[in-house]
Amino acid sequence: MSIEKKTFGVLPDGRAVELYTIQNRGGMILEVIPYGCRMVRLLVPGRNGQLGDVILGHDTLEEYFSDFQGALIGRFANRIGGAAFTIDGQEYPLLQNDGANCLHGGSVGFANVLWEVGSFRDEDDPSITFTYTSPHGESGFPGEVRLQVTYVLAENGSLLLDYQAESDRETPLNLTNHSYFNLSGDPSQNIFNTVLQINADQVTAVTDDLIPTGELLDVTGTHLDFRTPKPIGQDIFCKDHLMQVCGGYDHNYVIHGSGMRKAAEAWEPASGRVMECFTDLPGMQLYTANRMSGEEKGKGGVPMKDHNSFCLETQFYPDSVHHANFPYENLKPGEKFHSQTVYRFSVR
Repeated sequence: MSIEKKTFGVLPDGRAVELYTIQNRGGMILEVIPYGCRMVRLLVPGRNGQLGDVILGHDTLEEYFSDFQGALIGRFANRIGGAAFTIDGQEYPLLQNDGANCLHGGSVGFANVLWEVGSFRDEDDPSITFTYTSPHGESGFPGEVRLQVTYVLAENGSLLLDYQAESDRETPLNLTNHSYFNLSGDPSQNIFNTVLQINADQVTAVTDDLIPTGELLDVTGTHLDFRTPKPIGQDIFCKDHLMQVCGGYDHNYVIHGSGMRKAAEAWEPASGRVMECFTDLPGMQLYTANRMSGEEKGKGGVPMKDHNSFCLETQFYPDSVHHANFPYENLKPGEKFHSQTVYRFSVR
């Protein structure tokens, strides 16, 4: 129902970054910036009707330069093993920013560039559209890719993320949003009591550096089984080797079915907030904000600590470029990539 803007900060090259605020008829408020298409605040009502900010972030632009908080991730979300891939016999080396691997497109990914504001729609379901043209060779990826992402704040309590892309050469493409959620509305609180359900029977097996082996693991009877709702904290400190390596959950779930369907649901008992996640992509990474030192500050100077938030990153499986058995194809010239993810909020 309304869209406002104000200056949020200035990049080192002098370009101003505006903060855009959109609000729907139901009172939900979304604040976004075109630097990495970041969601800075998302205010949704709790059981008592009071609005609460359910995503972590920062108060200043400069603080966003060194992390992925709230950002759109690409060209390839998650990891590419060995920081390289091959197309038609030609190898493309990438930036190594996660040991010997490439994480989230490298150190110069879509989260670290200033997108253009394409359009607004100020109606019952207000929206904002960002566009960006990624040049051939950016971060080592081939092809000029033209991208568009639209955030829609629907009247029914949904936040719709609509992704579109085209390329003039074959290139890997895997887009996601990296918002850190805390449904209590209090970023100082941990997420151990948040009840999570994930509609997945399997996860992708990975090595200690989180690169898939190609095998899919059954979650039945394990700490990874969220098919029946359970608190995130119930098994987060289990003695599983990979959980101890990661410091919590950092797993790609193989979501049931195909097309747009429900991937997960999270419920925070204290606030009553419910967040359902819908996607048309085959996977979703559950990440529980592990290895956070507390030295990084969030909004209002609140320290960002371990397990004070969680991510539900809808995606193609990690390292899909190296696994022909994974449900994935590179984006090719003449094709149009289109995907949607929805986070729908309610109270219980």
